[in-house]
Amino acid sequence: MLEILYRDEYLIAINKPSGLLVHKSFYSGEADTYAIQELRKQIGQYVFPIHRLDRKTSGVLLFTLDKETLKIMSEQFATRQVEKKYIAILRGWAKEEETINYDLINENEVRQNAITYYHRLQISEIELPFLKHQTSRYCLVEAIPETGRFHQLRKHFKHILHPILGCRKHGCNKQNKLWLQTFSINKMTLHAHQLVFNHPISNERIMVNATIDDEFKRVGDILNFDLTLYS
Repeated sequence: MLEILYRDEYLIAINKPSGLLVHKSFYSGEADTYAIQELRKQIGQYVFPIHRLDRKTSGVLLFTLDKETLKIMSEQFATRQVEKKYIAILRGWAKEEETINYDLINENEVRQNAITYYHRLQISEIELPFLKHQTSRYCLVEAIPETGRFHQLRKHFKHILHPILGCRKHGCNKQNKLWLQTFSINKMTLHAHQLVFNHPISNERIMVNATIDDEFKRVGDILNFDLTLYS
């Protein structure tokens, strides 16, 4: 059963588990289950996804319950009226705060402007030898993407040389292998913890929060991060 975070006659939001595809996609491959199908079966009616999360990204995923509301909400996303907040665990100690303005190439080989703001929340250094270092450093950040490009956060953090822990395609495979061998963890530590938007009918400001899963908590425990705000 999918965890329902918010529901009224126009909208429904879930806490998408890591590993679940939103819908069928040429770029994401095939799967036995999809969020859109599982939610339709669970509530007994059609739902329409407004945005998407990567397969391995967990967190707030918003759907509409009719096509007219879908048009309104899609416009909000397109005009950047929706605020999306993520938490991520990065390799190394990133800057205390930074705006990453770095163009990305999309699935059709088209260059797109992409902007991400982040600020560092906590840092950690543990006794985990890596390459020539006797310890390993990590940080917890909150990231706010101003644009919504494909794999934007994963690509942007790779660009500043602080890849997301557990990310394969845009991460550090040596670090990922180290965590798998040492802790039996291959979790990608990227979670969409909050979505803020104007209700399409009442115009009321709505805030939806999603808690992290047990595997994210386990990574946090190893790094001595305080994740009580997100769990």
